[in-house]
Amino acid sequence: MTVDGPHDIVEQQRAYFQSGQTLDLAFRLQALRRLLEQIAAREADISRALHADLHKSAFEAYSTEIGFVLAEIRFTLRHLHRWVRPERVRTPLTHLGAKSLVIPQPYGVTLIIAPWNYPFQLAIAPLIGAIAAGNCAVIKPSEWAPRTAMVVQEIVSSVFPKEHVCVVQGAVEETQALLAEPFDYIFFTGSTAVGRVVMEAAAKHLTPVTLELGGKSPAIVHRDARLDLAAKRIAWGKFTNAGQTCIAPDYVYVHRAVRDAFLTSLQQAIVHLYGPRPLENPAYTRIVSEHHFHRLMAFIQPHQVFLGGQGRPDERVLEPTVLVDVTWEDPVMQEEIFGPILPVLVYEDLGEVMEALQSRPKPLALYLFTQDAEIERRVLERVPFGGGCVNDTLYHFASPHLPFGGVGHSGMGAYHGRASFDTFSHRKSVLKQTVRFDLPFRYPNQKDGLKWVKRFLR
Repeated sequence: MTVDGPHDIVEQQRAYFQSGQTLDLAFRLQALRRLLEQIAAREADISRALHADLHKSAFEAYSTEIGFVLAEIRFTLRHLHRWVRPERVRTPLTHLGAKSLVIPQPYGVTLIIAPWNYPFQLAIAPLIGAIAAGNCAVIKPSEWAPRTAMVVQEIVSSVFPKEHVCVVQGAVEETQALLAEPFDYIFFTGSTAVGRVVMEAAAKHLTPVTLELGGKSPAIVHRDARLDLAAKRIAWGKFTNAGQTCIAPDYVYVHRAVRDAFLTSLQQAIVHLYGPRPLENPAYTRIVSEHHFHRLMAFIQPHQVFLGGQGRPDERVLEPTVLVDVTWEDPVMQEEIFGPILPVLVYEDLGEVMEALQSRPKPLALYLFTQDAEIERRVLERVPFGGGCVNDTLYHFASPHLPFGGVGHSGMGAYHGRASFDTFSHRKSVLKQTVRFDLPFRYPNQKDGLKWVKRFLR
C-alpha cells in the first residue's frame, strides 16, 4: 500500500473542500460532536500517552489538555450557529438602497503544526476552529511526543475521512515538505526561530499564518501585592508542566521592599504544591529531552540558587529552582527558559521596569500582582504583551471569551472560542444593491455630477 505524499494529501483535501461538503452547518456540528465523543471515549489512552511522553500526571493531563479541549468543543457547539451567520453592517447614505454584509467563509485546506509541550491540546484546539469554520485540515504533531502523536492520529482517523482531516507524522523533513505545499492557511505553535521559517515558507505562496510563539513573559510583584497568593499563583504558573509552557512566568520582578517576604512565601508555595522533595513526586513532569535538560542545567549558577537546583539526568527531572541576584546580563535572561527555573529580579521604581520591558521583544504574556488600580492602569496601558492576568497567571488562556495570541516576536493572530472560528475564516464583504432605482450622480455623464458627489461625500 502506498502512502500519500504531502502534495497528494493537499490535492485530495482541496477536491473535498471544493465539493462543498464542509460548508454545511449540520456537517460541521456533526464532525465536532464525533470528535467530542472520541476524545471522551479515549481519555484514558490520551492520559497514558501524555504520561509516557512527558510523565504528566492524570490531573495535569486532564486539566491542561483533555478537559481544555472538551470544553472548547462544547463552547463551539453551543455558539457556532450564530457565528456562521452573515453579519449585517451599516451602509452609508451614498449607497442608498443597498445592504452591506460580512460573510464568514472558510479558507480551504489548512495546515496545523503542533508542538511537544502540550502535544494533545495544541494539536486539537486549532483543529476545532478549522472544522467549525468549514475547512479541511492537515495536522503535523511533534515527533518529540510520539505516543501522543499516535493517539492524535488514531482519534482523527476514526472521526474524519482523510480528505477532510488527516495527520502526517514525521520530523523536520516532513514538516519542510508540508510547508512547500500551497496551503490556504497555516497555524503554527512553537518557537520564534521556527516561526520565522514557517512565515518565510508561507510567504512563497502568500499563505496567511497564525504564529503562536513564546518569549520571556514577566511577572511583576508590586509592594502592595498579596504575597501569599502571588507566590502560590506564580509557582503554579511557572512549574506546571515543569515550566515547559509558552505562557509560563519566565522571570519575576519583585519590589525590593517585599523581596525577602516574597521569597519566603514562594518557598512555602513550592513545598505545598510539590512536596519537600519534588524529584520524588510521581506527579511531577519531566523534561522532554536530554538535550533540553542539559541546556536548563547550564543556566543554574550555584551562587544564585535560593531553592532547588538539583536534577536527575537519567530521569530528565529538574526540581523547581529559584535564582536570586539575577541581572539581564546573566545567560538565563538571554533566551526563553522553558523549564522549571525562576529568576528573581529586584526593582524600586516601577517606571524602570516598564522601560526595561518596552526595550525588549514583546512577550506572549505578562502577570501583574498589585491591588493599586493606578499601578494596574499604568502597566496595562504602557507595556505591550500578547495577553495576561492581574493577580494571577495562565488563567486567561482557559477563557473561550478571551482571544489568545502574541504580538511582535511572540506571534501574530489569536484563537480560542469565537476567535478560533474567526482565525480560520475569511470575512468576505458583500454589498447587495437595489434594482428598484438607480442614483444618477454616480455616473460621469450626469449634469452637475461633481457637485452632487462632493455633497454626498461630505
